[in-house]
Amino acid sequence: MRTPKTVIAMILLGCFALAGGCSKTYYTVWEQLGKEKRHLLKDNVESARDEQEQASEQFKDALTQIKELYGFDGGDLEDFYTRLKDSYDDCQARAEAVEDRIAKVEQIAEDLFIEWESEINEISNASFKAKSRASLEDTKRRYARLHAAMKKAQRSMDPVLTNLNDYVLYLKHNLNAQAVGALRAEVRDIELDIQALIADMNKSIQEADEFLKTFQ
Repeated sequence: MRTPKTVIAMILLGCFALAGGCSKTYYTVWEQLGKEKRHLLKDNVESARDEQEQASEQFKDALTQIKELYGFDGGDLEDFYTRLKDSYDDCQARAEAVEDRIAKVEQIAEDLFIEWESEINEISNASFKAKSRASLEDTKRRYARLHAAMKKAQRSMDPVLTNLNDYVLYLKHNLNAQAVGALRAEVRDIELDIQALIADMNKSIQEADEFLKTFQ
């Protein structure tokens, strides 16, 4: 039997899936559950960080699979292809999860800052207004650093996924020793791309941790 909270969660998820048409209801329901936009932003930044950590591990696994080409010598090519294909599919799924989570962070941050600005204009006390605006601007600056790091990490996934897909399809069409030799010659390039991606992911994760330390 579904609990009221489960039903609410399903409504929220379905509501937020709509292209902006139900965002007001989404926030209203969360507010009734005691969560303001700042809480939702914090939750989604944490989730984006976690998604990136998992994606980083998945791409590391793909790199491990590819490095097997160095020592490949007459093994089961079909088995190698299957494992590489599975690794690519997992990377693709993780990349999509990261992209979706970053999109949620972007939307909530935008809505939060609009609301914050509007509420500042309602404050009549000059001192309170100045302090609130300073807090808003500081949060925007720190969010901008986080956002830039997240988007850079997101962009870094694209060339890796493209190269992995090339590897998978080429191997699928050419399950022979010559194909292995051709792929082995390209391994260094994708190694560098994955290493750069992991570095960008780590930077984004670090920025998320820094943002969360000071964001209330």
